[in-house]
Amino acid sequence: MATPRLRSKKLSEPTIARLPVYQRIAEGWSHRGQKRIDSQQIGEMAGVTATTVRRDLAGLGSFGTRGAGYDVGVLTERIAEALGHDRHYDVVVVGIGNLGRALVNSSNFLIRGARLAALYDNDPSVIGQMVGGHEVRALSDPISPATVGVICTPASAAQDVADRLVGAEIHAILNFAPQVVTVPLGTAVHYVDFSIELQILMYHLNNGTGPLGGGVLHSLGLASANALRGS
Repeated sequence: MATPRLRSKKLSEPTIARLPVYQRIAEGWSHRGQKRIDSQQIGEMAGVTATTVRRDLAGLGSFGTRGAGYDVGVLTERIAEALGHDRHYDVVVVGIGNLGRALVNSSNFLIRGARLAALYDNDPSVIGQMVGGHEVRALSDPISPATVGVICTPASAAQDVADRLVGAEIHAILNFAPQVVTVPLGTAVHYVDFSIELQILMYHLNNGTGPLGGGVLHSLGLASANALRGS
């Protein structure tokens, strides 16, 4: 009998950011044939305290057992439900240069339930090419209906692309371009900037949490560009 799905309470942004890390830990545990994992083990691997892990996972409902930890399979599924991996999404990518190609061809780019719907570019030498099993369309073509739009263009083109995505009723945008875009209320934009991630990493290294600061760098928690990382 399937475990009934419980509606999780509203989660904080830091908790949401940590959940994918917990999920990867649980999946890795499962791949090694382990059936259960406790908050101390998760915390040590994620670089947070066991109390933080328990508090984060409590927002997903009551499914841990005191003294026995969490069933790895249930933990993975609960996190997937909370993050929306049990639903279906169409994704369009605009900008099929080096980064766009790397994302499309990465096995870790699309979450479970997500489907790549279309690719777009405005470079005549790229339009018509097959990338990741999809023919690259001209950006001047109508944008395919989708849930999420991914911007992988130069900064100068990002606002125009964001406008096109919003015009196509796409209100969730993942922006890899180093440019802040203006969108109407009701549209969510998440920025992924590798240079910012590097600056954050260097801050930790230079302020006592890494080798340059004399400490031991165990984990910095999350960076936002998980799409190109392995499990």
